Amino acid sequence: MPTTPEALRKAIAPSREQIVLAAACRFTWYWIADLGADQGIPCVLGHALSMQAIHGGKATNDKLDAHTIAVLVRGGRLPQAYVYPAEMRATRDLLRRRMPLARTRGALLAHVPHTNSQYHLPALGKQIADKATRDGVAERCAAPAVHKSIAVDLALITYDDARRRDVELTIVTTAKHPDAQTLSLRHTVPGIGTILRLVRLYAIHQIDRVPRVQDCASYCRLVTCAKASAGKRFGTSGAKIGNAHLTWAFSEAAGLCVRDNPAGQQ
Repeated sequence: MPTTPEALRKAIAPSREQIVLAAACRFTWYWIADLGADQGIPCVLGHALSMQAIHGGKATNDKLDAHTIAVLVRGGRLPQAYVYPAEMRATRDLLRRRMPLARTRGALLAHVPHTNSQYHLPALGKQIADKATRDGVAERCAAPAVHKSIAVDLALITYDDARRRDVELTIVTTAKHPDAQTLSLRHTVPGIGTILRLVRLYAIHQIDRVPRVQDCASYCRLVTCAKASAGKRFGTSGAKIGNAHLTWAFSEAAGLCVRDNPAGQQ
């Protein structure tokens, strides 16, 4: 397969008027979709995981994969992925890059009370998410090794907080969602702050591409898909097909809503 726009233009030049670009949704699809948009060539983006489940061939190479994709497109059986707008990809990708930072911070915050319980120390009695409440936490441990372990956790949390805040500031200042009304309404829901509403809006983008509530729940991995035959159910499938970032966003919003909203606790 051509690996540059110039090589692809040269390869498709003889059939320029009757060609449809089709590719799996992998690391190279950005420039292929952009080339199709710039040149006015129809572009179909295939959902890579679903395509693997469909063809499942023993051998794989560029020639065989291209033929499989062409057959699926011609027969209307290619499971399509969403071609995300080019002008919004950078902010969306930065939102996704923030998630590992948030998960690392959560793991470090959880390790401190776990260590505290492991060595039968008195309860902390305070949250250590804020820097002002971390003073004296490591010194509670008499053993030097335990003291050092907690001190390392606290130092990493402090360092990562600065990096995470810097990323979030860049996200907030660069985010430009076209649906300002929806963005404003999201902020009125208890538990949904600035980052959560941006994650949800940038991940979904156009809600009409998931027209039913069931489709949206499935896309967010909030429900499992059933495998059935002759009216009998044989388990579930498709647990990894969907948007993992939306799974986190909806789960986080639900937990925060219950925690901070008395009405949601009823």
